[in-house]
Amino acid sequence: MASYSTTTTSSAMEDNEKPLDKNFTIIVNSQLGKGGFGQIYLGRNIKENKKIAIKVEENGNRSHLYLEYEILKSLQGGEGIPHIYKYRQGHKHNYLIMELLGKSLDKLFSDCKRNFSYKTIFQIGYQLIQRIEYVHSKGYIHRDIKPGNFVIGLGENHKTIYIIDFGLSKKYIDKNTNKHIPYKEGKGLTGTARYVSLFTHYGIEQSRRDDIYGIAYNLIYFALGKLPWQGVKTKNKKEKHKKIMESKIYYKPEKLCKGLTSEFATLLNYANDLEFEEKPDYKSIKNMFKTSIEELEEDMDWVFDWDLLKEKEEKKDEKKEEKSGDKSEEKSEKEKNKNKKYFKSKKSYKNNPKIEDGE
Repeated sequence: MASYSTTTTSSAMEDNEKPLDKNFTIIVNSQLGKGGFGQIYLGRNIKENKKIAIKVEENGNRSHLYLEYEILKSLQGGEGIPHIYKYRQGHKHNYLIMELLGKSLDKLFSDCKRNFSYKTIFQIGYQLIQRIEYVHSKGYIHRDIKPGNFVIGLGENHKTIYIIDFGLSKKYIDKNTNKHIPYKEGKGLTGTARYVSLFTHYGIEQSRRDDIYGIAYNLIYFALGKLPWQGVKTKNKKEKHKKIMESKIYYKPEKLCKGLTSEFATLLNYANDLEFEEKPDYKSIKNMFKTSIEELEEDMDWVFDWDLLKEKEEKKDEKKEEKSGDKSEEKSEKEKNKNKKYFKSKKSYKNNPKIEDGE
């Protein structure tokens, strides 16, 4: 999702705004991105005069946006969970109106030339575990853990990583029995093939361990810059999924993480060893990342590589402005000297003997 200022200067409706209702407008031709089941547009909260995000889907028999709205509604109040305003059903489209957020981790990774420091990766890992721990505590599994589904906040929340896009999420606690859903086989692949667990490739029902598995693959992706099974070319999706699975089997954790510090293989092995119904030890995983940052002789201060890049670019802009200002002053001084010379020559001209007509 793109980054925008959260406030506007006027409550009057602009020409490119279309009202959704008395409280919200959608801004025409302002697509910010795409989610699992809809497009995301820029909008405005008229009452608060603040920019917002609006997820839009075509009105069909089954609204994925409404299901996402129900999940987000039950998650409200958690750190790194987008604030939702309302769900609105229109004649042709459905709308999920929510808080506007910043860039995704994938976009920030590209901004940093696909090179994150260990400190940044461990801080990301810590917050991702925090987010998924909260989601799991509410009885849900996300099922689509990928860099595009984690974004940073704006303004005072710029140090917080948010988890988004719950279109594929599911309850792992049965609402009727209040027990864990049963183990099943023969399931299709749900999620993004690049980051799903081997259990998912094998057709096993997903549970909490699969989200942890996904986080491990995301962090390894950031550390390596690319996963070995990226860019696999096949005739169809089924064959592609098979090739990716074979590559994941071949690249066992130690082989995949060769040259990296131990945390990456440790987390991947841990996720692989979890039982279907087992609750992950979130605290131990977070402590591992915290200790790793201390071993780097760094502080867990939530300063990320993209913050340092922004700071560097701002300093560069300041220097450019200073140089531009110096040049302007230099030019102004030259003009002043030129004018002095000009007026001096005029003065000397005036002091010459007057030439009379006819002489």
